[in-house]
Amino acid sequence: MSGLVLLVGGARSGKSSLALRLAEEAGDPVVFVATGEARDGEMAERIARHRAERPASFETVEEPLALRAALEAAPPGSCVVVDCLSLWVANLLEAGAGGVEEEAGAAAAAAAARAGRTIAVTNEVGLGIVPATPLGRAYRDVLGRVNAIWAEAADEALLVVAGKVLRLGDA
Repeated sequence: MSGLVLLVGGARSGKSSLALRLAEEAGDPVVFVATGEARDGEMAERIARHRAERPASFETVEEPLALRAALEAAPPGSCVVVDCLSLWVANLLEAGAGGVEEEAGAAAAAAAARAGRTIAVTNEVGLGIVPATPLGRAYRDVLGRVNAIWAEAADEALLVVAGKVLRLGDA
């Protein structure tokens, strides 16, 4: 099974669990691209929980910045899970990378062009309060545009809320 599937939703909405289930159902070898880094104890615990939830057969690639390269390096027939675009965008912004939206477009195109299925997870951060800081507002805005870029490239976009799924379509 091929194609790009985007899972978007709030924190703890069930996106990652759904991504794992969809990857297992694909029946192909799975490459899990993890974009998070354990920079503090709380994040280390989150990463450990996520690792424990993944089947041992999944190959894990830890790549906080070079997402497109990780996608292009995945075996053609594999299913790739990217978890998550939200942290990837934060990592790029923190690294001072310019052209985040252009890189998002290139990575989304690489994901969509793969012979195998790609499942990308991302947070929707634009539905809540307006962040109090300029950096928070910039992150919210960039991630919103990145999510739209990936949704446009996707064969299927799903909104995940409280463990339930809503298929997103064109207006």
